[in-house]
Amino acid sequence: MEASYKFYENKSCQFYPCHEKTGMDNFNCMFCFCPLYFLGDKCGGNFDRIGENGSIKDCSRCLIPHMPQSYEFIMKKIGDNIEQF
Repeated sequence: MEASYKFYENKSCQFYPCHEKTGMDNFNCMFCFCPLYFLGDKCGGNFDRIGENGSIKDCSRCLIPHMPQSYEFIMKKIGDNIEQF
């Protein structure tokens, strides 16, 4: 794979796949924990809801971090929002 630093699949992980029935041939584990979580409702993902007081976001239906082609999207989102840190 060209630019293989953008994709990592860990089929031996006890949680693999962490999302049920994805139908994806290549499940990217590079971003096991989504680096866009901190953006709340501006993450660009398909989250279900954010808990009371913005405490916990339910991202169980979102596959953005696990799609092989999402590396550029995630890195751009981080770059665009880096000042929030």
